[in-house]
Amino acid sequence: MKNLILLIASASCAVSASASVSLDSCRNMAVHNNKTIRMAEENMRGAEYYKKAAQPAYLPGIDFTGTYMYNQNKINLLGEDAKLPTMSFDPATQSYNYNILKDPTGVPIKDPATGSYIPTEVAVIPKEAMSYDIHNVFAGAITLTQPVFMGGQIKALNDIAGYGEQLAKAMRNNISQDVVFAVDEAYWMVVSLKEKKTLAENFVNLVDTLRYNVQAMLDEGVATRSDLLTVEVKLNEARIALTKVDNGLTLSRMALAQICGLPVHTRMELEDEQLKSAGNVHPDEEENINDVYTRRQDLEVLRQSINMLKGREKLAMGDMLPKIAIVGAYAFSNPNVIDGFEKRFGGGFSIGATLTVPIWHWGGNYNRYKAAKANTNAQRLLLEDTEEKVQLQVSQARFSFDEAKKTYEMTLSNLTKANENLRQAQLGFKEGVLTTTDVIGAQTAWLSANSEKIDAEIGIRLCKTYLSKVLGNLYY
Repeated sequence: MKNLILLIASASCAVSASASVSLDSCRNMAVHNNKTIRMAEENMRGAEYYKKAAQPAYLPGIDFTGTYMYNQNKINLLGEDAKLPTMSFDPATQSYNYNILKDPTGVPIKDPATGSYIPTEVAVIPKEAMSYDIHNVFAGAITLTQPVFMGGQIKALNDIAGYGEQLAKAMRNNISQDVVFAVDEAYWMVVSLKEKKTLAENFVNLVDTLRYNVQAMLDEGVATRSDLLTVEVKLNEARIALTKVDNGLTLSRMALAQICGLPVHTRMELEDEQLKSAGNVHPDEEENINDVYTRRQDLEVLRQSINMLKGREKLAMGDMLPKIAIVGAYAFSNPNVIDGFEKRFGGGFSIGATLTVPIWHWGGNYNRYKAAKANTNAQRLLLEDTEEKVQLQVSQARFSFDEAKKTYEMTLSNLTKANENLRQAQLGFKEGVLTTTDVIGAQTAWLSANSEKIDAEIGIRLCKTYLSKVLGNLYY
C-alpha cells in the first residue's frame, strides 16, 4: 500500500511539474487509480477470504450454547401428600403381604366409597418433598462436530471457492486490459489533436500569408477586392477550425487525466506529442489460436464460471448422498437432576454419530442436480461461441492493421503530391498564371493530406493496441 501511495504521489508530482508523461506512465496511473479496477481487487480479496473460510469445513467445529429461562411456577409432581400402602413379611408364606384391614374372620375389608382395600399402615410422601424450584434455570452445552462424509459437498465448496478466486483475478485482469486500451485511445487522441493544432496553426499562417500577398497586389492594382474577400473568408474559416481543435485538445487532455485518476484540470504534457513516424510500428507475431484462448481473460472468466458451475453440480449431487458426522458434547444445567434435584451446576459428556440418508423428496434434489448440469452446459456453449468470435476478432484486427499500414503509405504519397501541388500553385500565383482560388484549393488539399497522414499514423498505433488486446497480450 505504501508503494502504491508513493507511486501515485510521484506520478502526480511529475505531472504537476509539467514533465513529459509517457504512455507507460499513463497506463500505470490509470491501473492504480481506476475505481473499477480497485473494486475488482476488493472482489479478489473477498474471494480469497471465501477460499480460506471454506477450508476449515474439513475440521471439527466447536460451538458453545448457553440459555437462561425464568419460569413463573415451580414444578409439583404431587398435587397433595401421597399415602402409599405398606407390606409386611409373612414367614409362613415367605412373601410380603399388604397391611390391610380385616374383619374377625380374616376377610379384607373394602372402602364402600372407593371399592379399594383399606390399609392399616401407610407411608406418607409429603407434597413438598416432590416440589422443585425451577424459577431460574441456567443451561449450556459445548458441542464438537466432526464431518466424516458429507456427500462430497465440503470438497465441492472448497473447489468452488478456489475457482471463485481465479474468476475474480481473471475479471480484474480483463478490466485492466479494458482500462489500458481506453488509456491508449485517450493518449493518442491528445497526440492527434496536438498535431492537428500545429497543422491548423500552420494553415492559418499559410492563408494569412496569402491574404498579405493579395492585399499587396490589391494595393498595386493587380488584384481585385473579390480576391481579397475570398482569402479573408478562408482565413476566418481556418481560425475557427483552429479554435475547435484547440478546444478539442483541452477536452481530450481532461479526458486523459480523468482516466488516469488525476484531477481533470491537470496539465499533462505527453512524451509523444511530437508524433514520430509510424512506419516502424509492427503488429504482434502470428500465434496459435489456442495460445490466444489461454491468454484471453474474458475467456478465462467463462472457463472459471464453468468450473464453479461444475462445483454446484457436485453440491446438488451431495444432497442425494448420505452424510455421516461424529458429535461430542458436554452439557450442563442449574438446577440439575444428575444425582437428585440440586440447585447447582452439574453436567456430563456425551459422544455419538449421526447418519442422514435421503430417501424420498419427490424428485426435488434430482431436479436441482439436472438444473445445475443444464446451467453448466449453457455456459460451456457460451464459451465455445465466444472462442469462435475471438477467431473472427483476431482476423479482423489483423486486417485492420494491414489496412491502416496501407492507408498510411498512401497518405505519405498523397502528402508528397499535395506539397508539390501547393508549391506549383504558389509559384503560378506569383507568376500571375493562377488565381487565389487555385492557391486556396491547393492549400486546402495540403491541409487535408496532412490531416489524413496524422489520422493514419494514429490509426496504426490504435490498431496495434487493439490487436494486442484481442491476442490477450495487452497486460500491465
